[in-house]
Amino acid sequence: MLPIDRTQLPGFKNLDPRLLDKPFDPGNVYSIPYLWGSTGIVINTDKIDPAKVRAWADLWRPEFKQSLLLTNDMREVFFIGLRMLGYSGNSTDPGQIRKAYAKLQQLMPNVRLFNSDSPQVLYITGEVDAGMIWNGNAYRAHKEDSKLRYIYPAEGCLLWMDNLVILKGAKNQAHAHRLLDFLLRADIAKNIAETLSYASPNAEAVKLMDAGLRQNPVIYPPDDLIKNGEYTLDIGAATPIYVDYWEKLRSGE
Repeated sequence: MLPIDRTQLPGFKNLDPRLLDKPFDPGNVYSIPYLWGSTGIVINTDKIDPAKVRAWADLWRPEFKQSLLLTNDMREVFFIGLRMLGYSGNSTDPGQIRKAYAKLQQLMPNVRLFNSDSPQVLYITGEVDAGMIWNGNAYRAHKEDSKLRYIYPAEGCLLWMDNLVILKGAKNQAHAHRLLDFLLRADIAKNIAETLSYASPNAEAVKLMDAGLRQNPVIYPPDDLIKNGEYTLDIGAATPIYVDYWEKLRSGE
């Protein structure tokens, strides 16, 4: 990736300072936030009492046998196990990762399938009634079926951010910067966020949105929920350890 020239991005000032300077790119030297969101729990309130599902830990309950959907994402699934045990979702400690694997093994009897391809469809059709989901998908699912509710787990949700970068070797860096600045325009960022149903990091864009959207906690969680969440970070040399346990988990070992 190439360093970004801020002098070519007048629209950078529109970004919410709270969503800048993250550990994966201190100072936003290489990246520009595009959209952000969370991974939490969704339930069908027609079949599941919302009062009984407040935490990731509740997914281990025996009544969920063969009924849960988990995202088909190694880091997201291990995040659950790690946070359940009080560890960071970005742990690189082999012992902690092993314990998270053991905890997730206990969850597997409740897992019906892993799916990251439009998982909201499976909740809308009633194929599954509870499990993991991204907040934007949950928002769209609720619009189609009001019985579907998104829940921020007590142990903390997983936070993530999609970013824009300029690839090393880009042939026309000036045009790349022009595109970035176009996407930083408040009106453009507003349209993108409203179309995709995910939160915009563009504070000026959020001001332009309908109050029903910008005040919806599913899309824009309050600060206390953000503080309790955790962004996914690069785990470096620990990646093969995760991969090994992920393969074992998926194969039923």
